[in-house]
Amino acid sequence: MAQRMAWYLPGATTLGVVCKDGVVLASEKRASYGYLVLSKAAKKVFLITKNIGAACAGLIGDMQVLVREVSAYANLFELEHGRPMGVRAAAKLMSNLLFNRRLFPFITQTIVGGVDDEGPSIYTLDPLGSVIADKFAAVGSGAEIAIGVLEDLYHDDMSTSEGREMVLRAMKSAMSRDAASGDGVDLLVITGEEGKEETILFK
Repeated sequence: MAQRMAWYLPGATTLGVVCKDGVVLASEKRASYGYLVLSKAAKKVFLITKNIGAACAGLIGDMQVLVREVSAYANLFELEHGRPMGVRAAAKLMSNLLFNRRLFPFITQTIVGGVDDEGPSIYTLDPLGSVIADKFAAVGSGAEIAIGVLEDLYHDDMSTSEGREMVLRAMKSAMSRDAASGDGVDLLVITGEEGKEETILFK
């Protein structure tokens, strides 16, 4: 039964990279359920605040609910304290929300990234709320393919423009081999000033 259910878990390829001047988050646009492609225009990359974003793999509805809640808490934090929430605090907040739902979990793997007073950073979260800081990360069904490209090309002194090109290369590699990933890429590049979203469609 468990093996049969695994075929119906949604697939995706979602990446996050820390660069010297910001972070790059990306996910492809295909929403699948088993052998059925439900949508070729799914959005799995979200701007939480102007300097913090999240990229997800899993159920689209769970991602949307989770990101909306974190965004609301982040706005309340800024109103109460007069300063924006930090990236680590946003990741920890999302971790708490995930852990509180551990008995009926959100079916999503998430990469939270952004830039704050401590510099650029990303954190990977599983459905139960584990928080892991890293320089680059890949989650979803295409992660095993994409991570090899990231490990080969990543270096600490990478700019966001270099990170963007590396992420696109890793994403193309994953989409060419993972049937649950495809149809384009949503990118979110966050520097100290703002987060810039971009969509690239592939034929």
